[in-house]
Amino acid sequence: MRELIADLFISLDGFASGVNEAAFFGYFGKQLGQWVNDRLAEPQVLMMGRVTYTSLAQFSSVATDELSLRMTQLPKLVFSRTLREPLTWQNSQLVKGSLADEILTLKQETGEPLRCIGSISLVKSMIQLGLVDRLRLMIFPLILGTVGKEPVFDAYLRTSLSLIDTRVLDARIVLLEYQMLKAR
Repeated sequence: MRELIADLFISLDGFASGVNEAAFFGYFGKQLGQWVNDRLAEPQVLMMGRVTYTSLAQFSSVATDELSLRMTQLPKLVFSRTLREPLTWQNSQLVKGSLADEILTLKQETGEPLRCIGSISLVKSMIQLGLVDRLRLMIFPLILGTVGKEPVFDAYLRTSLSLIDTRVLDARIVLLEYQMLKAR
């Protein structure tokens, strides 16, 4: 069975972005860059929702840096009910069916691991459906408070996790990796 990993980059108080925040909350460093490179070098199928796809496609599809080229090469599944074919970003496929059915089918097939990047609503739905195997949280050392946007865990149901790995990157960013526990 294929593994599904969800990666989320968040502030300490659980926001995915903030008002006028730079990429990576302004904390991009050598080790974080290496982590991103290493993850993109792994065989995988990227999964994302409409908002993440639209954001990434507008610059990655035309950029010539190594990361953007790799993201363009990777197969991408885009879960959206509002986007229409053809998708402009190379190697992207639109998925419109039932989320649970589509992902269960994908997980049963042989192939590369599935990796969801960003896509807060998609990750929430997949976690609540019990489809995510591992959740990786990259926690940046800032509290956004009143300027925080996109609260990641807003309106989640109780979810149990088991910590399987931790790392500190650039002496300030904490990566927590969890295995999802089955609901009791």
